[in-house]
Amino acid sequence: MIILEFVVAILIFGVLFVAGKFIYKKLKNSGSRVLNPLEYFPEEEVQTLKQVFYLIMMLVFFVFILYIIIVKEADVIGVAAVQIIVSLYIAFTLDYSSWKNKLLFFLIIPYESIALFVFNESMIFLPIYIIHVLVYAYFIKVYFDKFRQYTETNSLGITIILLFSVIFVSFLVTTVAESVDPLSSLVMVSNAFTSNGYAILGSTGIGKLTALVLVWGGYTISGVGTATLTVAILSRRHKKREKELNKRLDELESLIKNNQK
Repeated sequence: MIILEFVVAILIFGVLFVAGKFIYKKLKNSGSRVLNPLEYFPEEEVQTLKQVFYLIMMLVFFVFILYIIIVKEADVIGVAAVQIIVSLYIAFTLDYSSWKNKLLFFLIIPYESIALFVFNESMIFLPIYIIHVLVYAYFIKVYFDKFRQYTETNSLGITIILLFSVIFVSFLVTTVAESVDPLSSLVMVSNAFTSNGYAILGSTGIGKLTALVLVWGGYTISGVGTATLTVAILSRRHKKREKELNKRLDELESLIKNNQK
């Protein structure tokens, strides 16, 4: 039965990988603006969001490790769905010119998560859990290195590290103090950070993930809206002052011409 689950998991992951690659290439070759983040955010915010993305990936892999080592009984459907999505993203970004990355492709496959959706039961196989813990720890280091390199290359501040540290510590404290699973803790910390309260929104894994997307999506977009409004106000003020300055220059030029006459 375990061998069958392994084979099915590899086949399903392979199909999803090929389909995802095909869709991505279609969108990229069509010149679609959907994949261009500058269509949605100012350039400065894109740089900050890329910093945040690297940190979020580190946190996601850490949560995966917690679910493997600590969490025994919880609603893991939502976590399994995220695990599949993240694993597919990693598979998309790997450079398969090296044997190491070809091996990583098979190690990153979320066998237990796919088995949970297909066979309605998570695959209990200790070596896979150990391998996934090691692989997730490896990608935590990979994304930390990417964060550091990107920050130094673009001369960006590392204040975001302080913010991330506050959220990360709060996440750990909430998990222990409130005796909740990591996903519920993330929801509670996110709600508290964005001033939406301190409750667990959603009674299922999928519901909690939806709450996380809504909270952080709304928080990010509202920041863009505020920035856009600020730019609009400053631009209007600048144009008004420029108009007044041009008027005074015209008056001064007129006075000079009259004096010359």
